[in-house]
Amino acid sequence: MRSLLFLCFGLALSVAAPGAAADSADQVSDATILMVHGKVDPSAESNDWRFDLEALRALGVRSFETSTIWGTGVQRFEGVSLHTLLAHVGAEGSTITARALNDYAVELPMSDAVEGGALVAYAVDGKPMSVRDKGPLWIVFPYDHNRTYANEIHYSRSIWQLSEIEVIE
Repeated sequence: MRSLLFLCFGLALSVAAPGAAADSADQVSDATILMVHGKVDPSAESNDWRFDLEALRALGVRSFETSTIWGTGVQRFEGVSLHTLLAHVGAEGSTITARALNDYAVELPMSDAVEGGALVAYAVDGKPMSVRDKGPLWIVFPYDHNRTYANEIHYSRSIWQLSEIEVIE
C-alpha cells in the first residue's frame, strides 16, 4: 500500500500543470502552441518567443463574426490580433512565414498585420479549436466586414493548424 502511495505521488508530480504563461524562451511552458522567431526585438534575451494559450489571451482578446469558404454560415472567431502579437515581440521584418503543424507554410506581408485585420484565432463559436477542426490556431480575416479580404490571396493566407511564425525581410 505504501509503495502504491509513493507511485501515485510521483505520478502526480510528473504531470503537474505548467506554471504561468510563457513570454520568452526562458519561460517555456509544456503547453506551447505557437512559436514566433526571426527578426524580432533585438534587445530581448532570445529571439524565440513561445506562447501557450494563456499567454496569447494575456495579449488581449479580439473577436469578430464572419463567414469563411471552409464553413457554413457565420462563425464567431476569438483570438489575438496578428498586429498585437507581432508588436509584442517587436517584429521588424516586412514579411512573415506562417507554418502549420504539418509544415505547410504561407508568406504574409506585414501589411496584413493591421488593427482590424488578421486574427490568430484560438476559438470558434466559443469553443477551442481541435487539430481536427483547424486548430489549435488559425489565421483568419474579417472577410465579411472588409471586402478587401474576401479574395483568393487572403484565403490562401488563412493558414490553419498554425504552430510557428517567422519574421523575415
